[in-house]
Amino acid sequence: MLVHPQIDPVAISVGPLSVHWYGLMYLIGFVLFILLGRYRIKHHPHITFTYEMLDDALFYGMLGVILGGRLGHVLFYQFSYYLEHPLHIFAIWEGGMSFHGGLLGVLIAMLLVARKHHLKWLSVTDFIAPLVPLGLGAGRIGNFINAELWGRPTDVPWGMVFPYVDELPRHPSQLYQFALEGMVFFLFLWIYSSKPRPTGAVSGMFLIGYGILRSFAEFFREPEDGFMGILTLGMTMGQWLSIPMILVGMGILIWSKRQINTPQSNVRKRKKY
Repeated sequence: MLVHPQIDPVAISVGPLSVHWYGLMYLIGFVLFILLGRYRIKHHPHITFTYEMLDDALFYGMLGVILGGRLGHVLFYQFSYYLEHPLHIFAIWEGGMSFHGGLLGVLIAMLLVARKHHLKWLSVTDFIAPLVPLGLGAGRIGNFINAELWGRPTDVPWGMVFPYVDELPRHPSQLYQFALEGMVFFLFLWIYSSKPRPTGAVSGMFLIGYGILRSFAEFFREPEDGFMGILTLGMTMGQWLSIPMILVGMGILIWSKRQINTPQSNVRKRKKY
Protein backbone atom coordinates (compact mmCIF):
# COMPACT_ATOMS: atom_id res chain seq x y z
CA MET A 1 0.00 0.00 0.00
CA LEU A 2 1.24 3.47 -0.91
CA VAL A 3 0.48 6.83 0.64
CA HIS A 4 -0.05 9.99 -1.35
CA PRO A 5 3.03 12.21 -0.85
CA GLN A 6 0.84 15.24 0.01
CA ILE A 7 2.87 17.64 -2.11
CA ASP A 8 2.45 21.30 -1.30
CA PRO A 9 0.14 22.61 -4.06
CA VAL A 10 2.17 25.84 -4.10
CA ALA A 11 5.27 25.36 -6.25
CA ILE A 12 6.81 28.81 -5.82
CA SER A 13 5.99 31.51 -3.33
CA VAL A 14 7.51 35.00 -3.38
CA GLY A 15 6.00 37.34 -0.82
CA PRO A 16 2.24 37.51 -1.36
CA LEU A 17 2.53 35.90 -4.80
CA SER A 18 2.15 32.14 -5.17
CA VAL A 19 2.48 29.90 -8.21
CA HIS A 20 0.56 26.65 -7.89
CA TRP A 21 1.62 23.35 -9.42
CA TYR A 22 -1.79 23.08 -11.06
CA GLY A 23 -1.21 26.33 -12.93
CA LEU A 24 2.29 25.22 -13.91
CA MET A 25 0.87 22.04 -15.44
CA TYR A 26 -1.38 24.14 -17.64
CA LEU A 27 1.59 26.29 -18.61
CA ILE A 28 3.54 23.15 -19.55
CA GLY A 29 0.59 22.01 -21.65
CA PHE A 30 0.48 25.32 -23.53
CA VAL A 31 4.26 25.27 -24.13
CA LEU A 32 4.05 21.70 -25.47
CA PHE A 33 1.22 22.82 -27.74
CA ILE A 34 3.46 25.45 -29.34
CA LEU A 35 6.53 23.21 -29.61
CA LEU A 36 4.63 20.30 -31.14
CA GLY A 37 2.72 22.62 -33.45
CA ARG A 38 5.92 24.19 -34.77
CA TYR A 39 7.38 20.74 -35.29
CA ARG A 40 4.34 19.66 -37.33
CA ILE A 41 4.44 22.79 -39.46
CA LYS A 42 8.15 22.36 -40.16
CA HIS A 43 8.36 18.62 -40.73
CA HIS A 44 5.01 17.64 -42.28
CA PRO A 45 4.66 18.96 -45.84
CA HIS A 46 0.92 18.22 -45.96
CA ILE A 47 0.32 20.69 -43.11
CA THR A 48 -0.93 24.09 -44.34
CA PHE A 49 -0.92 25.85 -40.99
CA THR A 50 1.42 28.80 -40.45
CA TYR A 51 3.15 29.97 -37.28
CA GLU A 52 0.78 32.92 -37.13
CA MET A 53 -2.22 30.58 -37.18
CA LEU A 54 -0.58 28.47 -34.48
CA ASP A 55 -0.14 31.51 -32.22
CA ASP A 56 -3.79 32.44 -32.73
CA ALA A 57 -4.87 28.88 -32.00
CA LEU A 58 -2.93 28.98 -28.74
CA PHE A 59 -4.35 32.35 -27.65
CA TYR A 60 -7.97 31.52 -28.45
CA GLY A 61 -7.51 27.96 -27.22
CA MET A 62 -6.21 29.12 -23.83
CA LEU A 63 -9.35 31.20 -23.35
CA GLY A 64 -11.54 28.29 -24.43
CA VAL A 65 -9.79 25.81 -22.11
CA ILE A 66 -9.92 28.04 -19.04
CA LEU A 67 -13.42 29.47 -19.46
CA GLY A 68 -15.03 26.32 -20.84
CA GLY A 69 -13.19 23.98 -18.48
CA ARG A 70 -14.14 25.93 -15.38
CA LEU A 71 -17.78 26.48 -16.37
CA GLY A 72 -18.06 22.81 -17.31
CA HIS A 73 -16.78 21.76 -13.90
CA VAL A 74 -19.19 24.10 -12.16
CA LEU A 75 -22.22 22.94 -14.16
CA PHE A 76 -21.47 19.24 -14.60
CA TYR A 77 -19.86 18.27 -11.31
CA GLN A 78 -20.32 20.65 -8.35
CA PHE A 79 -23.20 22.94 -9.25
CA SER A 80 -24.74 22.95 -5.75
CA TYR A 81 -21.40 23.73 -4.09
CA TYR A 82 -20.64 26.69 -6.34
CA LEU A 83 -24.22 27.89 -6.00
CA GLU A 84 -23.50 28.31 -2.29
CA HIS A 85 -19.93 29.60 -2.82
CA PRO A 86 -20.04 31.59 -6.09
CA LEU A 87 -16.74 33.40 -5.47
CA HIS A 88 -14.91 30.04 -5.50
CA ILE A 89 -15.74 29.73 -9.19
CA PHE A 90 -12.79 32.03 -9.88
CA ALA A 91 -10.30 30.03 -7.75
CA ILE A 92 -9.05 27.89 -10.63
CA TRP A 93 -5.65 27.46 -8.96
CA GLU A 94 -7.37 25.13 -6.48
CA GLY A 95 -8.18 22.72 -9.30
CA GLY A 96 -11.53 21.79 -10.74
CA MET A 97 -11.56 21.87 -14.52
CA SER A 98 -13.79 19.77 -16.75
CA PHE A 99 -12.28 18.34 -19.91
CA HIS A 100 -15.65 18.18 -21.64
CA GLY A 101 -16.38 21.82 -20.81
CA GLY A 102 -12.90 22.77 -21.98
CA LEU A 103 -13.49 20.84 -25.21
CA LEU A 104 -16.62 22.84 -25.96
CA GLY A 105 -14.71 26.04 -25.21
CA VAL A 106 -11.88 25.07 -27.54
CA LEU A 107 -14.26 24.11 -30.33
CA ILE A 108 -15.81 27.57 -30.17
CA ALA A 109 -12.34 29.13 -30.04
CA MET A 110 -11.19 27.19 -33.10
CA LEU A 111 -14.28 28.36 -34.97
CA LEU A 112 -13.04 31.91 -34.42
CA VAL A 113 -9.57 30.95 -35.66
CA ALA A 114 -11.06 29.32 -38.75
CA ARG A 115 -13.14 32.40 -39.55
CA LYS A 116 -10.19 34.73 -39.04
CA HIS A 117 -7.92 32.81 -41.41
CA HIS A 118 -10.62 31.65 -43.87
CA LEU A 119 -10.09 27.97 -43.12
CA LYS A 120 -12.41 25.03 -42.71
CA TRP A 121 -13.28 24.52 -39.04
CA LEU A 122 -12.42 20.82 -39.19
CA SER A 123 -9.09 21.60 -40.85
CA VAL A 124 -8.19 23.68 -37.80
CA THR A 125 -9.31 21.03 -35.32
CA ASP A 126 -7.47 18.37 -37.36
CA PHE A 127 -4.25 20.33 -36.88
CA ILE A 128 -4.57 20.99 -33.15
CA ALA A 129 -5.94 17.59 -32.09
CA PRO A 130 -2.53 15.80 -31.93
CA LEU A 131 -1.10 18.71 -29.91
CA VAL A 132 -3.59 18.28 -27.06
CA PRO A 133 -3.01 14.89 -25.33
CA LEU A 134 0.32 15.73 -23.66
CA GLY A 135 -1.31 18.82 -22.17
CA LEU A 136 -4.12 16.63 -20.87
CA GLY A 137 -1.50 14.38 -19.30
CA ALA A 138 0.14 17.36 -17.60
CA GLY A 139 -3.26 18.34 -16.20
CA ARG A 140 -3.66 14.87 -14.67
CA ILE A 141 -0.33 15.28 -12.92
CA GLY A 142 -1.76 18.51 -11.52
CA ASN A 143 -4.80 16.56 -10.30
CA PHE A 144 -2.48 14.07 -8.59
CA ILE A 145 -0.44 16.79 -6.87
CA ASN A 146 -3.66 18.40 -5.64
CA ALA A 147 -4.87 14.98 -4.43
CA GLU A 148 -8.16 15.44 -6.30
CA LEU A 149 -10.17 13.11 -8.55
CA TRP A 150 -8.96 10.12 -6.56
CA GLY A 151 -9.91 6.54 -7.42
CA ARG A 152 -12.24 3.94 -5.98
CA PRO A 153 -11.18 1.76 -3.03
CA THR A 154 -9.03 -1.18 -4.11
CA ASP A 155 -6.87 -4.02 -2.81
CA VAL A 156 -4.27 -3.90 -5.60
CA PRO A 157 -0.65 -3.67 -4.34
CA TRP A 158 -0.24 -0.15 -5.71
CA GLY A 159 -3.39 1.13 -4.01
CA MET A 160 -2.77 4.58 -2.55
CA VAL A 161 -4.15 6.20 0.59
CA PHE A 162 -5.21 9.81 0.14
CA PRO A 163 -5.09 11.13 3.74
CA TYR A 164 -7.29 14.12 2.87
CA VAL A 165 -10.03 11.65 1.91
CA ASP A 166 -9.91 8.65 4.26
CA GLU A 167 -7.64 5.75 5.22
CA LEU A 168 -8.73 3.42 2.42
CA PRO A 169 -6.25 2.43 -0.31
CA ARG A 170 -7.57 3.70 -3.62
CA HIS A 171 -6.69 3.53 -7.27
CA PRO A 172 -4.33 6.41 -8.20
CA SER A 173 -6.71 7.10 -11.08
CA GLN A 174 -5.05 10.43 -11.91
CA LEU A 175 -1.91 8.50 -12.89
CA TYR A 176 -3.95 6.00 -14.91
CA GLN A 177 -5.44 8.90 -16.85
CA PHE A 178 -2.01 10.49 -17.28
CA ALA A 179 -0.78 7.27 -18.89
CA LEU A 180 -3.87 6.67 -21.05
CA GLU A 181 -5.16 10.13 -22.03
CA GLY A 182 -1.70 11.65 -22.04
CA MET A 183 1.01 9.28 -23.23
CA VAL A 184 -0.81 6.44 -25.03
CA PHE A 185 -3.33 8.72 -26.72
CA PHE A 186 -0.61 11.14 -27.81
CA LEU A 187 1.45 8.40 -29.48
CA PHE A 188 -1.58 7.00 -31.27
CA LEU A 189 -2.90 10.33 -32.54
CA TRP A 190 0.55 11.65 -33.46
CA ILE A 191 1.26 8.61 -35.62
CA TYR A 192 -2.25 8.63 -37.13
CA SER A 193 -2.00 12.30 -38.11
CA SER A 194 1.51 12.05 -39.53
CA LYS A 195 0.08 11.10 -42.94
CA PRO A 196 -2.44 13.09 -45.01
CA ARG A 197 -6.00 12.28 -43.96
CA PRO A 198 -9.38 13.41 -45.28
CA THR A 199 -10.60 16.59 -43.61
CA GLY A 200 -12.21 15.72 -40.28
CA ALA A 201 -10.61 12.29 -39.89
CA VAL A 202 -8.11 13.34 -37.22
CA SER A 203 -10.78 15.29 -35.33
CA GLY A 204 -13.15 12.33 -35.43
CA MET A 205 -10.44 9.98 -34.22
CA PHE A 206 -9.62 12.36 -31.37
CA LEU A 207 -13.22 12.34 -30.16
CA ILE A 208 -13.53 8.56 -30.45
CA GLY A 209 -10.15 7.80 -28.88
CA TYR A 210 -10.48 10.15 -25.94
CA GLY A 211 -14.08 9.12 -25.30
CA ILE A 212 -13.14 5.43 -25.13
CA LEU A 213 -10.03 5.93 -22.98
CA ARG A 214 -11.85 8.29 -20.61
CA SER A 215 -14.79 5.90 -20.25
CA PHE A 216 -12.40 3.06 -19.41
CA ALA A 217 -10.47 5.13 -16.86
CA GLU A 218 -13.73 6.14 -15.16
CA PHE A 219 -14.18 2.55 -13.93
CA PHE A 220 -11.28 3.20 -11.55
CA ARG A 221 -12.30 6.72 -10.50
CA GLU A 222 -14.52 7.60 -7.56
CA PRO A 223 -17.90 8.41 -9.14
CA GLU A 224 -19.58 11.77 -8.69
CA ASP A 225 -23.19 12.48 -7.83
CA GLY A 226 -23.97 13.42 -11.41
CA PHE A 227 -25.32 16.49 -13.12
CA MET A 228 -26.64 18.91 -10.49
CA GLY A 229 -26.68 16.08 -7.93
CA ILE A 230 -28.80 13.72 -10.01
CA LEU A 231 -27.61 10.10 -9.93
CA THR A 232 -26.18 8.82 -13.20
CA LEU A 233 -27.77 5.34 -13.26
CA GLY A 234 -24.61 3.38 -12.56
CA MET A 235 -22.41 5.40 -14.92
CA THR A 236 -20.10 8.23 -13.97
CA MET A 237 -20.63 11.74 -15.24
CA GLY A 238 -17.43 11.43 -17.27
CA GLN A 239 -18.82 8.35 -19.04
CA TRP A 240 -22.13 10.04 -19.82
CA LEU A 241 -20.32 13.05 -21.26
CA SER A 242 -18.03 10.80 -23.32
CA ILE A 243 -20.88 8.98 -25.08
CA PRO A 244 -21.82 11.97 -27.28
CA MET A 245 -18.11 12.50 -27.98
CA ILE A 246 -17.76 8.98 -29.34
CA LEU A 247 -20.97 9.18 -31.40
CA VAL A 248 -20.08 12.57 -32.90
CA GLY A 249 -16.53 11.35 -33.59
CA MET A 250 -17.87 8.30 -35.41
CA GLY A 251 -20.18 10.51 -37.46
CA ILE A 252 -17.33 12.85 -38.43
CA LEU A 253 -15.05 9.93 -39.31
CA ILE A 254 -17.72 8.33 -41.53
CA TRP A 255 -18.46 11.70 -43.16
CA SER A 256 -14.77 12.34 -43.81
CA LYS A 257 -14.30 9.00 -45.55
CA ARG A 258 -17.31 9.61 -47.78
CA GLN A 259 -15.93 12.90 -49.04
CA ILE A 260 -14.06 13.15 -52.31
CA ASN A 261 -10.47 12.22 -51.46
CA THR A 262 -9.44 15.69 -50.38
CA PRO A 263 -6.64 15.35 -47.84
CA GLN A 264 -5.29 18.42 -46.15
CA SER A 265 -2.49 18.61 -48.73
CA ASN A 266 -5.03 19.74 -51.33
CA VAL A 267 -6.02 22.82 -49.35
CA ARG A 268 -4.56 26.09 -50.69
CA LYS A 269 -0.89 26.29 -49.77
CA ARG A 270 0.13 29.06 -47.43
CA LYS A 271 3.55 30.53 -46.79
CA LYS A 272 5.16 29.21 -43.60
CA TYR A 273 7.06 31.93 -41.82
